[in-house]
Amino acid sequence: MSLFVLKGVNYENIVSYSDIEISEGGATFICGDSGSGKSTLLKLLNGILTPSAGMITYLGEDIGRYDSIVLRRAVLLVSQAAYLFDDRSIRDNFKAYYDYREMTCIGDEEMAQFLAVCSFDLSLDTMSYNLSGGEKQRVFIAICLSFGSKVLMLDEPTSALDARNANALMENIKLFCAQKGQTLLVVSHDKKIVDKFADKTVHLGGDGE
Repeated sequence: MSLFVLKGVNYENIVSYSDIEISEGGATFICGDSGSGKSTLLKLLNGILTPSAGMITYLGEDIGRYDSIVLRRAVLLVSQAAYLFDDRSIRDNFKAYYDYREMTCIGDEEMAQFLAVCSFDLSLDTMSYNLSGGEKQRVFIAICLSFGSKVLMLDEPTSALDARNANALMENIKLFCAQKGQTLLVVSHDKKIVDKFADKTVHLGGDGE
């Protein structure tokens, strides 16, 4: 079944896309040169941005008909920037995000399990200001992964990681999403990562095509 279908989509005359169809399930990687509209595409798919022209459907329904909060929780975008509270521990960052969603927070054991998926093994008591950029990125992905969205969209998830950690992260996340029946959409400029982990690819040109 088609997860997303884009037809004639343009965003503020900055970027235009050829017709795109993204299937449900597996790992689809979105590739293209700088300025081709990769990150913009992810924001269009979960309703953060609204197309100026054309139509996007999600599971056969016009994306504009979905409640924006419901859509963004089902189609979760993990941005390249890691939004953590530096003055809080890793545990308290989990709790802050669950409080924001008005959800009961998971326990320490589950937190540790999601962090392990993201190849992170420091104590939950570790303060965020002590983490490197790559470590913050993995903690942020772990928090988002724990919400169990139908679609997980990652924008350059390995940008702050060395090759070993990048491969471990993507291998674990892809396996986890497959086991949970989640569709994985990934923006990446790393050809080796794309070649190794993509089930399908969407290639965007300089104008989004």
